Amino acid sequence: MVKQGVRWAVAALGVAALGVVPIHALASGGGMSGGVGPGASMPSVDMPAYDPAVEYHKGIEALKAGKYRDADRDFANVLAVAPNNPRVLVLQGVAKGAGGDQKGAERVFEKALKMEPDNILALRESASTLVKLGQNDKAQAQLDILKKRLTACGDTCPDAADLKAAVSAVETAMTPPAAPAGAAPATDAPAAKTPASLLLGDPASGDRAYVQAVRLINEKRYADALVALRHASDVFGPHPDVLTYTGYTYRKMGDYGRAEYYYKQALKIAPNHVGATEYYGELMVERGDIAGARKMLAKLDTICSFGCVEQEDLRRWIENGPPAS
Repeated sequence: MVKQGVRWAVAALGVAALGVVPIHALASGGGMSGGVGPGASMPSVDMPAYDPAVEYHKGIEALKAGKYRDADRDFANVLAVAPNNPRVLVLQGVAKGAGGDQKGAERVFEKALKMEPDNILALRESASTLVKLGQNDKAQAQLDILKKRLTACGDTCPDAADLKAAVSAVETAMTPPAAPAGAAPATDAPAAKTPASLLLGDPASGDRAYVQAVRLINEKRYADALVALRHASDVFGPHPDVLTYTGYTYRKMGDYGRAEYYYKQALKIAPNHVGATEYYGELMVERGDIAGARKMLAKLDTICSFGCVEQEDLRRWIENGPPAS
C-alpha cells in the first residue's frame, strides 16, 4: 500500500474532494517519509536537503540561460550522487551537444539508452545528435524504433504524445534545410538548440503530476502513473519520493529489476527514507529473499525508534508473506 508520502499531497493541495485517495488507503503495503496533516507540503516546497535536487535545478536554469558548460557540470554533480539516472544523462547530453561537444553528447546518450533502451527522450536526442555527426544510418535505425513504437502505441497510449514529438523532431533533424535558389545546398547541421520540451515544468505542475500519479496508482493504472511520475521527475529531478513511487509502480507491473533500481537510487540519495526501505524489503519478500527483507526491517527498527507504520507493515510481510491482491 502506498502511504504517507502522498498524504502530503492531499493535505497540501486540498484535493480530497477531487477523489484522490490518501496514500494509506492504497492496496498492499508501503510507506513514504514525511508529515501528514494540514501543515504538510509538496515536494516543491519540502525538498530534502540533498545536493542532487539543488544541482539538478541549477543545471536546468543554466540550460535555459545558454550556459552549457555550467549545465554540464551541474548535471555531472547530480550523477555523482545519483548515477545512471536516464533523465539527467539526457540533459547532460543536451548540454554537451549545445556546447559543441557532439561526440561527448552521443556517449552520454548511449549510456542513458543502456540503462533504459526504450527511453523516448534518449532515443530522440541521440538520433538528432547522430545526424549532426553524419551518422544518418544509425539515426535512421533509432527513428525506425520510435516509429515502430508509435505504430504499436496508436493515439491513445500514455506515450503517444511523446512518441509523436520524438518522431517529428528526428525527421526534422534528418531533413536538410532548403537552400535559397541558386545557392549551394547546405552541408552543415543546424546549430544545436535545447529542445523546449526538456525545460518545461514548474513546481506547481510537478506537484499536480505527483498527485495524479498517486490517483492512478490507486486505480491500478500503472502505465499512466509512470507518465505522471516521469513529469514529476522532469520537474524535481532525482527526488527520493518520486524515485520510490516509480520503483513501486514498476514492482506492481512485475518489473522487479527496474523496481530495485529505483529503490536503490532513492536510498542512495536519502539512506533513511522509510518508504524506499519498506518497499525494498517488500520486494525482497516477493523474491523470496527473507534474509534481505529482515535487514531492511532492522534498518526500519533503527530509523523508527518510536515505531512507524512502515516498520509494522514490513514485519507482517515477512511473517505472513505478501497480502492477497
